[in-house]
Amino acid sequence: MSDIYGSAIENAAVTASRYRWKIVALLFAATVINYIDRQMIGVLKPTLAADLGWTESDFANVIIFFQLAYAIGYLGFGRVIDMLGARLGYAVAFIIWQLAHIAHGAAFSVGHFAAARFALGIGEAGNFPAAIKAVTEWFPARERAFAIGIFNAGANIGAVITPLVVPIIVLHYGWRAAFVITGVVAFVWLIAWLAMYRAPGAHPKVNAAERAWIEQDPADGSTKIRWAQVIRKRETWAYAIGKFFIDPIWWFFLFWLPSYLGTRYGLDLVSFGPPLAAIYLLSDVGSVAGGWSSSRLMAAGYSVNVARKITMLICALAVLPIFIVQSVDNLWLAVLVIGLATAAHQAFSANLYTLPSDIFPRAAVASVIGIGGTAGAVGGMMMSKFAGFILDGTGSYASLFALAGGAYLAALLAVHMLSPRLARVEMAAA
Repeated sequence: MSDIYGSAIENAAVTASRYRWKIVALLFAATVINYIDRQMIGVLKPTLAADLGWTESDFANVIIFFQLAYAIGYLGFGRVIDMLGARLGYAVAFIIWQLAHIAHGAAFSVGHFAAARFALGIGEAGNFPAAIKAVTEWFPARERAFAIGIFNAGANIGAVITPLVVPIIVLHYGWRAAFVITGVVAFVWLIAWLAMYRAPGAHPKVNAAERAWIEQDPADGSTKIRWAQVIRKRETWAYAIGKFFIDPIWWFFLFWLPSYLGTRYGLDLVSFGPPLAAIYLLSDVGSVAGGWSSSRLMAAGYSVNVARKITMLICALAVLPIFIVQSVDNLWLAVLVIGLATAAHQAFSANLYTLPSDIFPRAAVASVIGIGGTAGAVGGMMMSKFAGFILDGTGSYASLFALAGGAYLAALLAVHMLSPRLARVEMAAA
């Protein structure tokens, strides 16, 4: 009987309408926009420092305000999206972060930037809880890591586009106009999202075969779960502590790499674009490959526990060469080492992001993601403060790269200690 059922599911996959991949395309596009808005301040750091007289600590403090808001917003939006659903919750988050992004163009001081970044952090915090909620609604467990890897690759594409396009806008119109132009254009996505997104069960472009494929996993039965239930689970903290270790490293790469490449290799606003683009293109490969790898292992018969953790271990080991990058004198060799680390981060992250949907009922997924995002943002604030202090004091990135090298093994150890089998969490409906 199980063979007959499995065959039916496979046939459904072949004949399905495949609208779910259009949903992934929308999530990918939103994540591209999210990271353009997020990374612009890193790309413009030398310009803003020269124009506004910022120190490394000033820059760190602006970033900390973003991360503080991100911590608050992630926790709040996780719950809001579980209540409102992905469609409306995503739209609200997007509007908040785009208006905040545009407001950067009117900033004249560290305080103004801190306020704009705080509002940006509140809105951007909704991106990943909403996107993962949407993936949970639209994909069976066997495809989720791959789908998350695809939309998560939007982070890298955003990071590629930013250093290539934003300097051109800045050179022609100034840095203030760059915030306004990119913010206004992005609202096209909101129109597409509201027009195209519905739950798969109510979507007119999803046929019965695709619906059967999406709903192949056993029903979890819960329609509403109290937040207090979620926070008491060890598995919630396995995810959250993993995020606490790895998110600060990604943000360090995102916000400080342009400055590092500029000071270490003598690059400016225009010339650091190609090296940064190369790093984040490598990251894109990692994001998709990480999701594909664990999904492939599951298709080969390995458990979720084995497939996710083997992939994450390989990624953690691939980050280790970042320890030596500051001693590398050749720019493109350094790009390769950093690109390997960022690719490994994205592959690791694609699998870590998948864990809540692997082990929690659907009604709890965005709340777990929110708690984890808050933990990651707290870690990010600590990393930013440390980076500002170290760079103002010594100018050396060595200790920062050393932290980056060990963070992923620490994250995997925490996940394994708190959830050794990645067993499904049973939770009663409220």
